[in-house]
Amino acid sequence: MAAPPPPVSMLVAPLSLPIPENLGANGERCSYEDHITGDWYYVPDLSLRDHRFSVPLDHSHPHSSAKIVIFAREVVAGGKEKQASSSYLLFLQGGPGFESPRPTEASGWIKKACEDYHRGTGLSTPLTVSNLSQFKSSAELVNHLKHFRADNIVKDAEFIRTRLVPNAAPWTVLGQSYGGFCAVTYLSFAPDGLKSVLLTGGIPPIGNGCSAETVYRACFEQVVHQNEKFYRRFPQDIPAVCELVNFLSESKGGGVPLPAGGILTPKGLQVLGLTGLGSGGGFERLHYMFERIWDPVLFPQGDKQISYYFLKAFENWVEFDTNPIYALLHESIYCQGASSQWSAQKIRCEYESIFDPITAAKENRPVFFTGEMIFPWMFDEFHALKPFKEAAHLLAEKEDWPSVYDVKALNRNQVPVAAAVYFEDMYVNFNLAMETASEIAGIRLWVTNEYMHSGLRDSGSQVFDQLMGILQGKKPWF
Repeated sequence: MAAPPPPVSMLVAPLSLPIPENLGANGERCSYEDHITGDWYYVPDLSLRDHRFSVPLDHSHPHSSAKIVIFAREVVAGGKEKQASSSYLLFLQGGPGFESPRPTEASGWIKKACEDYHRGTGLSTPLTVSNLSQFKSSAELVNHLKHFRADNIVKDAEFIRTRLVPNAAPWTVLGQSYGGFCAVTYLSFAPDGLKSVLLTGGIPPIGNGCSAETVYRACFEQVVHQNEKFYRRFPQDIPAVCELVNFLSESKGGGVPLPAGGILTPKGLQVLGLTGLGSGGGFERLHYMFERIWDPVLFPQGDKQISYYFLKAFENWVEFDTNPIYALLHESIYCQGASSQWSAQKIRCEYESIFDPITAAKENRPVFFTGEMIFPWMFDEFHALKPFKEAAHLLAEKEDWPSVYDVKALNRNQVPVAAAVYFEDMYVNFNLAMETASEIAGIRLWVTNEYMHSGLRDSGSQVFDQLMGILQGKKPWF
């Protein structure tokens, strides 16, 4: 129940510190390089303990592979750290590439989960811009990153389960967004390690080849819908955004410099939809951001300028500087034996008449923002991504991605699964999610339009309680 990030975020720098001898879940001595367990520490109403596991980068060659370290945080209700229990819950955060929030108190779904589960584990610490820059070539970087998808996260999770959970008992997995994709991979290849599975906005497309084009075509339609809703809520933002786009397009170089480097262009501005259009409170935060676009002109002859406040706020919204893995691996999560070939860019071209920001601004019509899509030009305009441009193109062309789902295994599934499916989810398309759900034997669905994709974050205790109630037969489902 603690907080792991997506597959890539589980993996940190190569082990460099000596690891002391240490006790495992059943009191046995862990091997020198396997596992470090920290001391218990405390936040309001929670007890926490950190674990570090040394695992192979490449599980197919466990003895010859380089080692990486996975961090797991164990969380229990305050004062219960000495009570023996085999009920563990593993939380897999969305992404890929975003670290999980650190627990600061017993609240939301964590508080609710502590009522039923003694401990949970979390995986965190993503690879950073500086770490990735240490590779000598783009090909070497790609060869490293290919191990950071759902198939390897499941192998990492199994490595941890067999060392952390008493008697290596099965555990429950809660997967949010891309964490849910990983949970479905878990169901495909290691179901014996699972007691039950909870999915929140995280049912993936599971077809062979690369499903990215199908995903983005469906998602663009929902993004259009979200844009229309946003501008109905805040029609005053239509002229405000048009004015900003015109200013950017007429600036030298087609944009203005950002505080941390890079350039803000009309296309870059549209990326605000990634966060602003699809999560709870996103519309409001996006609208308030547009209240501070311009610096006040203090003198009659002064030039109009975009405010530092707005430029910095834009950088804070677009987190590629701290989470470059998200941009690098995003399309590859949909690939099985086929390349993505910049699928989002291809589908955007089909919608160019709707999403061309400069034309829209000149015609004084709404400038539409984009959603959860990565485009090749981002590796030219976003400062943190520039060093990885060549690697990004190599990843887009890579064809030999291994399978991350087994449809036949899902058809035979016997693990109890409950899933929250959000009807207007901008990130995980409702229709595609329902297609996959029909392939997972025994899955119990809770379909709702009460929450957006961020339902677990926004109303965690209610969402968690609903899914646990479905598993336990206490709540209705369909």
